Amino acid sequence: MKLWKKLSFMTIIVMILMTGISGYIIFHQTFLYNQKKTIESYEKQLGTTAYALARELDKSFIQEYREMTKNAYLNYLMKKFGMTQYILLEDNKVAYNLTPFEFTHSHIEQFEQENITTVIQKTDTQYILITGKRIPYIGEHEYGLLLVEDISELYEDMKRQLCFYIGLGIVTTIFAVILVFGFTKRILRPLKELELASKDISQGNLERRVTIISKDEVGMVAEAFNYMADKVEQQMHDIMDESEKRKQMLGSLTHELKTPMTSIIGYADTLLHVNVRKEQQEIALMHIYEESRRLERLSGKLMNLIGMYDNDSIHLECVSMMDIFERVVRLEKENLLQKGIHIECFCDMKDRMADSDLLESMLINLIDNAVKASKEGMTIWVTGHENVIMVKDEGCGIPKEELVHVTEAFYMVDKVRSRKSGGCGLGLALCNQIAQLHHATISINSKLGEGTIVTIAFEEGMG
Repeated sequence: MKLWKKLSFMTIIVMILMTGISGYIIFHQTFLYNQKKTIESYEKQLGTTAYALARELDKSFIQEYREMTKNAYLNYLMKKFGMTQYILLEDNKVAYNLTPFEFTHSHIEQFEQENITTVIQKTDTQYILITGKRIPYIGEHEYGLLLVEDISELYEDMKRQLCFYIGLGIVTTIFAVILVFGFTKRILRPLKELELASKDISQGNLERRVTIISKDEVGMVAEAFNYMADKVEQQMHDIMDESEKRKQMLGSLTHELKTPMTSIIGYADTLLHVNVRKEQQEIALMHIYEESRRLERLSGKLMNLIGMYDNDSIHLECVSMMDIFERVVRLEKENLLQKGIHIECFCDMKDRMADSDLLESMLINLIDNAVKASKEGMTIWVTGHENVIMVKDEGCGIPKEELVHVTEAFYMVDKVRSRKSGGCGLGLALCNQIAQLHHATISINSKLGEGTIVTIAFEEGMG
């Protein structure tokens, strides 16, 4: 059964129970109140008539009358007061009965007291109210007065009210059922939309969202669902972007491996099947050696880059930035001397939390790129101040439209020059990933023929 149906049925059952119980209590109390007021009215009437009858008996000296005269006088009094509802008792016996009801002595005994006594007797078709009391008369005879009234109309009226209440209850319950079903279904409509949205998202429609129509708990669930869907969509986009990057990287890797492998296979085949002079053999072997070294560098850098993509954690420790600069310059000094390129290094950065091996790799890659872009006699500047590292060269520069792509894996501005110098297009991609792992951003400013400035800015407080 649907949730909205369960809630509707539970609401209706509770409503019917509470309405029925409260209606019964109200109806019962109303009936008792009306019955009480009816009894009080007849008891008051009885008391007034008994008092008036007692005064008439006191004035008449009825005890001195003979039996026939007494009976005639009592008959006169009963007709005088119009007592068609009354029964006159004399010595606990019925003396005069002007009502259509018959009473036995056993019925009369309970009305022999001076206080008013009232009972309600039910016959097959009637409800009879009998109220009686002893007449306060001092004489040789004891008199009592009974008031007998058919109050069946009171019960009939209550039955009519009960039937009306039941009919009204049925009608209102039907309308209540319709309204409760409608309102409950409307209130829980977002849950149905959540179900449909969940199915759409599971089938790949990541842009599916639910409409928030209220600020209650259901609306909060819908809002939380939309937030979750946003996160799922963002993560899926990130995964797809990462997958696309990996796919492009794999394609680029295949392309990059093809060239040196083709050269190696070609020279090796020449050495195996062609008789060549020793000088040519040495040249072929040198080409094979250089292409093999190129493959080694390519695979090493690729493994480093993939390792950093797959592992978000790095080994951070407090390192001396000045020591890192000194080691990098010492490692690159021989390569710079061979190419006739000068380097100027300055660092006054404070110690910071970092991975020294990764920072050294980043600086070496930046310096190697600067060397590849520079000519003999040019200078490279490497500086570190506060939270910023800068590598500047006087080389050929990078076209403006190429700047947005230079940090992509395997992207090379000048592919011919890069391959000749042993490049594979992974240097700046490595640098960018290392910078991100250290909560830093890398920016590149360059103009053709004027050189390039690479800036790595660390976030404040992350050192």
